[in-house]
Amino acid sequence: MNMEAFVLGCGGVMPLPGRHLTSVLLRREGELLLFDCGEGTQVSLRELNLRWKKISAIFISHTHADHVTGLPGMLMLSAQVDRSEPLYIIGPPRIKEFVDWARDVLEMYINYEIVVLEIENPRAGGVVYRGDGFAVRSVPLNHTRTCVGYVLEEDDRPGVFHPERAIEAGVPRGPLWARLQQGEPVTLENGAVVQPDTVVGPRRPGRKFSFITDSLHRKDLAAEVAGSDLLICEGMFHSEFRETAHEKKHMTAADAAELAAAAGGVRQMGLIHYSPRYADWQLKLLLKDAKPIFPNTFLTRDRQAIELPYRDQ
Repeated sequence: MNMEAFVLGCGGVMPLPGRHLTSVLLRREGELLLFDCGEGTQVSLRELNLRWKKISAIFISHTHADHVTGLPGMLMLSAQVDRSEPLYIIGPPRIKEFVDWARDVLEMYINYEIVVLEIENPRAGGVVYRGDGFAVRSVPLNHTRTCVGYVLEEDDRPGVFHPERAIEAGVPRGPLWARLQQGEPVTLENGAVVQPDTVVGPRRPGRKFSFITDSLHRKDLAAEVAGSDLLICEGMFHSEFRETAHEKKHMTAADAAELAAAAGGVRQMGLIHYSPRYADWQLKLLLKDAKPIFPNTFLTRDRQAIELPYRDQ
């Protein structure tokens, strides 16, 4: 099953030419999940030719403008195509107020169901959405406004089926093999019972995607994002502006790298939500700030695609 992340916008505070505001789309097979919806999200969706009508849920970290200004346009855009499934919008308190306000003031024509789910206790975290074979949970962050991160974790996959073991155990090729792969014991004609673990290896972990933006570095975050196949984390400032970053409750690139390093098992981290003080050619400063601490760091760019393969591939 394919999984890809598309960076629709990597900027913070204000959009710049070639740098839209923060938004990341995760495509898992045919299902699309959107994390934040900054200004310019629609433009990147168009340029990448992604089918926005397949977006099942939009996860909003907080209601600062640079994370939600693209949402009204997305809602109106979705009314331009046939849509039978509801669109879920999930976020901390006040996200429903924002959506209702936008629909009312802009007199939106909406021809599909919108379900807004506010996270009742953002400081606690927990599962906020379940899909086929995965769950998304919120993670409490520490920002100037109530803010959450999100972690998507797939269910474990069945172990590898070994046909040679099945043949050796006397299981004939056919439906019994399928039952064993599904974890069911089977009884042979001679009365012998073959257990699944005789022919199937141990269960294999699914993939993990973490989205953390607009927060001070919190020690408890390391455990939340540990083992991420892809961690998208804000690195808004260089360490030179650490005092400014922390005053505004943001992470520096070095803070993000320390988080990834402390978490353990993170395969790669993409920095995002850059301050507009950095021109594109200056973003390498942020990378240099992070790489000595966490070498598998890269700079995200608008319309960048990142594959998330299984670890056993």
